[in-house]
Amino acid sequence: MTTTCAGTHFFRNMIKLFLTVWMMLILPISYAGQTPQHDFIQLNNGRIRLTFNKSTGGFVSMEDLVKKEMISKTGSSGIQTPWELYIDKAGASQRADISSFKEFSFENNKPDALTLIWKGWRESGDNDTKVTVTVTLEKGKALSAWNIKVEGLKGRQLSKVVFPRVGGLPNSADEYLAVPHWMGELLQDPGAQLAALKNTPQQFDWFYPGHLSMQLLALYNKQGRGFYAACDDAAAYRKNLAVVLEPSGTLAYQMENFPPLEANRLAYQLPYNAVIGSFHGDWITAAEQYREWGTQQAWCSDSRLKNNATPAWLDSTALWVWNRGKSDQVLKPAVDLKERLGLPVNVLWHWWHGCSYDDGFPEYLPPREGKTPFIESVKWSQEHGVKSLVYMNQIQWGNATASWEKEHASLLAVKDKDEKISSHVYNIFTGKALTNMCVGAEGWRNKYVSLADSVVNDYQVNGVYMDQTCLSRMCYDKTHGHPLGGGNYWVKNSGKITEGIRSKVLHNKQIALAGEGVGEAWMPYVDAFLVLQVSRERYAGTQGWQPIPFFQVVYHPYSLAYGNYSSLLTPPYDELWPEEHKPATTLQPLDKMFNKQFLMEQARSFTWGMQPMIANYLPLLATERKEEIDYLLTLSRVRNKGLKYLLHGEFRRAPEMTIPEEELSISKLSIYAGQKENVTTFHKKYPVVYSSSWKSADNMLGIAVASIYDKVYDVKMDFRSADYGLPASGKIYLVNEAGRKQLGTYSKGKVRINYALPAKGICLIEIAAR
Repeated sequence: MTTTCAGTHFFRNMIKLFLTVWMMLILPISYAGQTPQHDFIQLNNGRIRLTFNKSTGGFVSMEDLVKKEMISKTGSSGIQTPWELYIDKAGASQRADISSFKEFSFENNKPDALTLIWKGWRESGDNDTKVTVTVTLEKGKALSAWNIKVEGLKGRQLSKVVFPRVGGLPNSADEYLAVPHWMGELLQDPGAQLAALKNTPQQFDWFYPGHLSMQLLALYNKQGRGFYAACDDAAAYRKNLAVVLEPSGTLAYQMENFPPLEANRLAYQLPYNAVIGSFHGDWITAAEQYREWGTQQAWCSDSRLKNNATPAWLDSTALWVWNRGKSDQVLKPAVDLKERLGLPVNVLWHWWHGCSYDDGFPEYLPPREGKTPFIESVKWSQEHGVKSLVYMNQIQWGNATASWEKEHASLLAVKDKDEKISSHVYNIFTGKALTNMCVGAEGWRNKYVSLADSVVNDYQVNGVYMDQTCLSRMCYDKTHGHPLGGGNYWVKNSGKITEGIRSKVLHNKQIALAGEGVGEAWMPYVDAFLVLQVSRERYAGTQGWQPIPFFQVVYHPYSLAYGNYSSLLTPPYDELWPEEHKPATTLQPLDKMFNKQFLMEQARSFTWGMQPMIANYLPLLATERKEEIDYLLTLSRVRNKGLKYLLHGEFRRAPEMTIPEEELSISKLSIYAGQKENVTTFHKKYPVVYSSSWKSADNMLGIAVASIYDKVYDVKMDFRSADYGLPASGKIYLVNEAGRKQLGTYSKGKVRINYALPAKGICLIEIAAR
């Protein structure tokens, strides 16, 4: 009996040995098939787990270990490449990924750090090309830092490095994609929107610095499972962030990096780390996570608003008027509105210049009404307390202008790889193009500074709105003295323009320099940012993306945001455009069914911590749209009482309330040159009460509430004071147009608010220590 058992064990052991040897022999050929479970490399810090294929280095999955959720999963095939290289040589471009290399190895000596190495690019015919990726988990956080180095280039140029690329992200109608496309936008079911695109690949991408104001995006579902992607680039290198629909039907995230072209470059290493991780929450949670890093950077310590370097008159602006045309069409209506409001009103002034809008730049001077009348009108408005911020595009020159040829402007223009200029026709009536100028070219910087010098000193305006400032271009002109193509020269040189203008200001005059959109990298250079997504429906309709105050959650105390397209009139028409295209009616009241759209835009501005604005204001609106103008004036007065929150406060998630919705009529009509279209009408449900919370520097909480509801709304809030860093007991105040009064008290760390907000009421609720 004993002998028989021993023989059986021997036979079984021989079978196991045979199977083991056999598996070892066939494993190398399983590259494109299913990889065995044990052929993984894993990083684990107790918060997240990253998995890579041991045979190829392909990305496999990311898991949130705290919530026990799979964030991304590509399958175990091992061919999901975490990077792509685009390499130029002799005029041809080639793409390489992990399957393009002969050898793969890795170093995994720590549970939270990994080095992946690929050697021998097959297309190069040598074994010197090497790609090294390092991935490190951050201690105690569900975040990882990724970096890449490419060696052995030998005269080949890296035009683009796609890294990291994380595939297998969920794609369902339950997913939300939040992107800081300037102020911020949110899209439900991004996969469906991507699938509808006709281009290949089907992807969304945004460039930074530029339309992407911050370096992050977030993908999450209603249950709060979230994917977080960012990078720790504090020097504003050019890059794209993208979301791609994969052939498998899942989504992928990728960052597209653009190394500057350098002759005889042998190696390239990403000068910053990509950040990949998970979170549990929504877009506010992701923004708060980014805020921990972003507010530690130099653009915050050097922020003009935070350092009290912005003009006092700009900070105290209670309301903006955005009108166009000669001074009678701009300054007189603003003075009228200031007298009605009783607080500072200033103007954003388009079409003051002598050239046609969107084709004649930069031939701004003299103004279209003449130098002397213009100066006299500016002085008159200043005497009446209204200051002017005039339009001057920072990066465009019309190539049909006389100055284009006379001043050899093409030498200073942005060039592509083929040394061709980059032009675009914005003006659909004249068909004349504007050409991108390079801020890295000293000649263009000097040109713009000289023009601004004349405008603020000779023509005595109070500042310049530098359109398209918070954008960047990649320029390949070798004569400009900057790195070619990618790099981080754009923001720094744009900053030289603002520094140059301020150096020319006479008599300690306080001028404001404003930029288009928002951008973290421009906060040390720009005094204010024109943010238009409050009115996104007005220029883009109601489908797809919706605006969110993503940027304000991160940087509100460091950046002054103002503006919207909010208007009660049809747009004007530039008198210098062709007469035959002029609409039959301009500056006529819109249908009253769109009045609530106007109120909604103003309520958003108030609760999103922005200086309010009205576009196309005429005094007739004070009677023909009295309720709407009165609402705007009330909103401006209440906001003015709470500047420590709504100008300088830090965003906090608002206490939960049950908010009713209502179907609104939405008008879509271009406010610029696209006047050949008629008003397009949409109907969509929107909240009729808007709220936000802001923490002040003296440890008080301000809760802004704005109603566009036709009924009384019961404001009911119940929250813990500790959630906002407030003391366990204190007082509750109500601030409205009538003043400030105490609503009640709270104790034992529990705050309860119950207040009947009147129809279309606007207020600020303060929580303060006793």
